[in-house]
Amino acid sequence: MITFYQNQKGLVPTAAQESPYWINTVCPTALDKKYLLDELQIPEAFYNDIEDIDERPRIEYEQGWYLILIRIPYKSSDPKLPFSTAPLGFIFNATTFVSICFEENELLTDFIAYTQRKQLTIANHFDLVLKLLLSSSVWFLKYLKQINQSIKLAENNLEQSIRNEDLQTLLQLEKCLVYFITSIKGNDNVFRRIKNIKEQQAFFDPELLEDVDIELRQAEEMANIYSNILAGMMDAYASVISNNLNVIMKRLTSISIILMIPTVIASFYGMNVPNSLEQNPYGLVLLILLSGLISTMGVYLFKKKNFF
Repeated sequence: MITFYQNQKGLVPTAAQESPYWINTVCPTALDKKYLLDELQIPEAFYNDIEDIDERPRIEYEQGWYLILIRIPYKSSDPKLPFSTAPLGFIFNATTFVSICFEENELLTDFIAYTQRKQLTIANHFDLVLKLLLSSSVWFLKYLKQINQSIKLAENNLEQSIRNEDLQTLLQLEKCLVYFITSIKGNDNVFRRIKNIKEQQAFFDPELLEDVDIELRQAEEMANIYSNILAGMMDAYASVISNNLNVIMKRLTSISIILMIPTVIASFYGMNVPNSLEQNPYGLVLLILLSGLISTMGVYLFKKKNFF
């Protein structure tokens, strides 16, 4: 879907015929692609790069068009990967600014509403890119907080009972954090390259550059902290599971030994050979008492050694 915006104290929706400042494209259809390639004549190679879900953040310049590609976070519909990242590409020249993303996300809608609420004016194309890069860092932080809450919930569940589902939840969150860390590092590299564009340095807002730098660093540090915490937690629970298994096996072995005592006694006196109790009317009772006595002594010794 393509939406058009004018730069008038915030990004205001407009029509395609009114020379829009920003052409925002989310999950483009075949008609949208035809419009972008045929009417706007953006480079097809740039479009195809953004379509690749695994494309890394970078900057390119070709035939008068800039391509700035960053990665943004979004909530995934895949239950095995609740949070992921997707490419958000900016293709622009002196007169046209196009953004393309092939995943539904909350970032762009929130950013547009924010510019309208604050009545922000976009200075130039690079200013818009930096503001969107700042917004992406803020959304990384929001989703990182949600991931942290999910980690705490899974930790509470694991404290009560260790189930495969809870461990799988931690593995899924660990995968999300890996994607986040990689994407934030890529965005940071793009930000450094934008800052070093000599012909644009005079037009950059120093406060905006500082804000972007701070938010990117904070997002990267938080993602690394949560990733380290999660890795340590996974190692700890792996040790707990292994220890619990050893305790269970020790108890089962102890029970087997205790149950084996009356079995051995009954086996000896059940043989079809003469013994001292075959004529004794109390022989069965004596064997039961003997078996119980020895088994009780075995239970006492095992408890003393903490085998139970």
